[in-house]
Amino acid sequence: MSPINIDFSCPMPDGAEDPQIISLIARCAQLAMLLEVSASPKPGNIDREHNYPDTCFEHFIASSVSVYPTIEMAARSKSGIGALFRSAVCESSAWQQGGNTHFGAFLLLIPLSMAAGELLHSSGKVRCELSPEKFEDLASRAYFFVRATDCEDAVEFYRAFDMAGVRVNSVDEFSLEDLKSTAELRGQKVTLYELMGMAEGYDMIAGEWVSGFGCCLEGANSITKFMQSRSSGVEYSVLNCSGSDINEAIVYTFLKLLSRHRDTFIQTKFDKATADYVSSRACDLLLAYEKPSDNGIIDFASMLPAVKEFDIELLKKRINPGSTADIVIAGIFIALLGGLRF
Repeated sequence: MSPINIDFSCPMPDGAEDPQIISLIARCAQLAMLLEVSASPKPGNIDREHNYPDTCFEHFIASSVSVYPTIEMAARSKSGIGALFRSAVCESSAWQQGGNTHFGAFLLLIPLSMAAGELLHSSGKVRCELSPEKFEDLASRAYFFVRATDCEDAVEFYRAFDMAGVRVNSVDEFSLEDLKSTAELRGQKVTLYELMGMAEGYDMIAGEWVSGFGCCLEGANSITKFMQSRSSGVEYSVLNCSGSDINEAIVYTFLKLLSRHRDTFIQTKFDKATADYVSSRACDLLLAYEKPSDNGIIDFASMLPAVKEFDIELLKKRINPGSTADIVIAGIFIALLGGLRF
């Protein structure tokens, strides 16, 4: 069946809500999660070829499908990030028993979906197109929404954390492992944005909230640039038996982000030195196979054995760059909203 063609060139009346736009945003978020977990080889992480003992590929699939109604609600909303986030975690937990799958991704997708809903429903001509300016507008509005969070959003976040069982660094103030912290949050009127500010130094997702979703934009631009190069006739070596151009774009972007930004999930689970080692290995991989004369194009066929070796190493050590995967999901989402198709 052919996809629905939605024309965003027609102005919407003030306050109008187009269910097709709401559905589009939710489908983009859902597809972003599905594409990320399906991408392979993605060193250290669960994908269509690798599972962990307690969490498997199918758990991520179930979580991706389950959150659709919550993303639709987010696309209609201008507030309530905390409640929306807890709803997403509840839906995910109700549909799979693999534990935390998309906790970090939900923290990114919900404000980005709220921003997308506002932008696509705003009056005037609004189009989905591959435009870095549009990506920046989306991130700017998402940043506005996270800065507008309040104390109840922070309390809802704590409630969601309690049911998700997420690994975090130990902190003295407002510890996520101390249920009394919700009373302290209300007493001091700490907002969710302020809470993320406290975690910025050791959590990539919190850092995205505080910095304005810069890494998410980096991921979106990497994916769209890769795909545009393919469609414009630039020759690439094909990633042998590993999927389509979009798979290669996601793997490349995953490695690129991992090489540039220390994965804080690894840092929390192991230590800073381990996270730095993984980023260094990813950087070495890219440097070895990028072609500066061809604008950084990757020879995937040549690089594939090294990526698989890196993947095996991390899987054996149970080192999974989960925060990077969450950023990649947000990048794919933005790219899909921008009109990326494959």
